[in-house]
Formats: sequence, C-alpha cells, structure tokens
Amino acid sequence: MQPITFTCAETFIASPSEISSNLLNLDKWCEFEGYGIMPGIKVAVFERETPEVIGSIFRVSNSDGSTHTEEIVEWEPETRICLRMENFSPPLSRLSSHFLERWTFTPNKEATLVTRSFELHPKHLITKPALWLISFLLKKAIARQLQQMQDEFLNDKM
Repeated sequence: MQPITFTCAETFIASPSEISSNLLNLDKWCEFEGYGIMPGIKVAVFERETPEVIGSIFRVSNSDGSTHTEEIVEWEPETRICLRMENFSPPLSRLSSHFLERWTFTPNKEATLVTRSFELHPKHLITKPALWLISFLLKKAIARQLQQMQDEFLNDKM
C-alpha cells in the first residue's frame, strides 16, 4: 500500500554538521510543539545509544501521554539522515505500522537547504483517511519547527 507522503524545507544559516548534531541533543526534542490536536514532545531519552549513531533508538513520550520509538537507520550528517518511527501507543498503533523521516542537506555558500520528507505507512486501507489527517497536522508542525530551528541558528550567529 502506498504511504502518505509530504515534504517541508527551510534554508538554515548553519552547516549540515551543526544541524545534524542538534538531532542528537535530546533536550532539543522537547522544542517540538505539535500542532492543533497533534501533541508535542514532552521527553525523549536514549533507549539504545550506539557509537556509530546508526541503530540508536530514542523513546519518545508526548504531551498527551502517547509514546513511540525512533531509530536512526541512516546517518550521513553532511548529506542525509533517516529515522524510523514505530512502536506507537494507541490509537496511532491501530492506524500506522511506521513513519520514515528523511533529512537531506544541500549546502550552498553560507547556508544549507534542509528538506524533511515523511512517509506515513497505513496499516490498512481503511485507516488511510485518518492517517492523512495526521499527516496534515504533522506537516504544519514540522514546517513550524523548521522555522523555529532556523530562527535559533540565526540568533546564535548574531
């Protein structure tokens, strides 16, 4: 079954390595605020931390009490990163098997184009409409978070 997909992009005044290192700072994860009824992240902790980063797993607890895990499945901090989100608590566990989140970095002069692409994999055809609604809210949340991250990098440079 085809996943539901969307992409958000933002130009950062930062290098790919600066942006990538932020992904490993679990304190930064709590800055994800969600959107509308989509919860933000309350806390993220390492469930498993690997020296090579690939295979590291984060346990995420959200502001509404829901949980999931995120595993780094690709780690090339200068060009791309991929995370697999799964082990969702209900009700999301009934709708989706997993999400894939891909970060790609395209540096140019003093800036980096950051593109975040998502694939939301429905469990059944009947769950696809509900997952589409979730993708709409998630896209709004991701776009807002990217803007906030860029503002933070911009403030750090001043």
